[in-house]
Amino acid sequence: MCSVDEMAQSQQHFLKPELVLNRNDKLRMADRQLSWRRFLEDNKLIFVTLSGVLLGVIIGFSLRPLGLSTDAVMLIAYPGELFMRVLKLMILPLVIASLISGSSSLNAKLNGKIALRTFVYFLVTSLLNAILGTVLALAIHPGNPNLEETVVVDATVSSPTARTVSLMDSILDLGRNIFPDNIFQAALQQAHTVYVPSKSGPALLPNDNSNASTTTSPAVASLTKWSEEPNEWTRVVEYRPGTNSLGIVFFCLVFGTLLGTIGSRGYVVVQFFSAIFEVIMRMVTGVMWLTPIGISSLIAGKILSVEDIAFVMTQLAWFIFTIALGVLLYQWVILQAIYFVFLRKNPFKFYLGLVQPILTGFATASTAAALPLTFRCMNERLKIDSRITRFVLPIGCNINMDGTALFIAVASIFVAQMSNMMLNAGQIVTVILTSTAASMSSASIPSAALVLLLIALSAIDAPINNATILFAVDWFVDRIRTTNNLLGDCYAAAIVEYLSRHELQDSDIDAYYKDDDVTSDDQCDPEANGKRKSSFPNSVILNVEVSTPVSNP
Repeated sequence: MCSVDEMAQSQQHFLKPELVLNRNDKLRMADRQLSWRRFLEDNKLIFVTLSGVLLGVIIGFSLRPLGLSTDAVMLIAYPGELFMRVLKLMILPLVIASLISGSSSLNAKLNGKIALRTFVYFLVTSLLNAILGTVLALAIHPGNPNLEETVVVDATVSSPTARTVSLMDSILDLGRNIFPDNIFQAALQQAHTVYVPSKSGPALLPNDNSNASTTTSPAVASLTKWSEEPNEWTRVVEYRPGTNSLGIVFFCLVFGTLLGTIGSRGYVVVQFFSAIFEVIMRMVTGVMWLTPIGISSLIAGKILSVEDIAFVMTQLAWFIFTIALGVLLYQWVILQAIYFVFLRKNPFKFYLGLVQPILTGFATASTAAALPLTFRCMNERLKIDSRITRFVLPIGCNINMDGTALFIAVASIFVAQMSNMMLNAGQIVTVILTSTAASMSSASIPSAALVLLLIALSAIDAPINNATILFAVDWFVDRIRTTNNLLGDCYAAAIVEYLSRHELQDSDIDAYYKDDDVTSDDQCDPEANGKRKSSFPNSVILNVEVSTPVSNP
């Protein structure tokens, strides 16, 4: 028989594994709970923003059957209007501060290399979007000739006879805006070409569009007609309200690059703009918590303002499907493939880190309005070198319009198909090239692509009046293509950072040993008393003593 001690030891022997197993299970459960809490903590703003989008859609479609008055719709959209105004308020100081502080932290040669890589990337991706849109439009054939009779006649839109600006005019306006003659005027106005009758004619009248499905936007208002067509037109360069972002970007790049060449004498100025950038980003942190309210208000107000949304979506369903398919293919296939080929990393992890600016861009229909949030996600969440984001994002916000290139290509072929036009190979190539060039000269404002579409239609001799039916759905399509524009800028920054990694490291090393080259707060600490602060991207800050060599007697 076993003794009492042996039985106790045997029982303890069998209980120990269970106790150890239970302890391990508890540790695993605690780790899972901690990881979930950390995940929710890191992504709480994303979930809150997504809830704002869903809430706006639910409120909009729930209130549509009530037939609310115009004043009620305006009050619902009012918080979103204030949210947009706050975001736009920060754009100009953010662009100026980011470009000057970013370009001054790099030498002129490196700035040139980064600029070249950035522009080449923008050109290639815009061309890819134009080709993708052309292929999809030819394959799906969204343009139905019957649509011309049903939609255009119902909209009672007369054919505009005013002369449309050409592609050459658009390119010349691009140059005029890049090189402004007054930097203060560039903050308020931008140059554009208009055609006026060379002889006195009747007054300029807006289109009779009383049955249109959407409210009038600046792009829609630009389509005007003359009651009697004049014989000759005169080209006139005028100024219209709006920030000339291209001119400001050019001036700040040149100013910042030359500021970095004067060494320590420009340190105070660089510190000034770096402080402005930091203050604006802190303002963005506060505004982010208003994002759900602003986004839900914007979306609900827009849904309520569209009068016959079911008819519009039904008649132009294939056009919307073609645009959406092109955007999804570009975002989920082409962009991810480009990112993986260059960086050899998981591209979808990078994509998920941009969910909040994507939702903000979708709600506001403006890449510029989402720029403050894009900066924050790229710098703090995705850890992209701030010198690259401050350089690439403001430039891309103004000239990199991937979604616009895709839209112009699809819309041009859509109008041609609706008009029973058979496009030959030369016209198809013209659509691709015109879409690419026009997209890079577009402004980062809502519905700017509609004006540029007229340029592409004129290039292939398609009827311009048929493009007016797209105004009814542009409130939705504009939001889809804005996400393409925004993602294109972010992926460009990541790829340019990778391609410039060696030059950035060399610049960091030079910053240790050349006093006159250190002018950025990322590279120099004025309170270090002879110490240098590391500016290696995404690295731990190091303090390195700068000692003076002592010569032997």
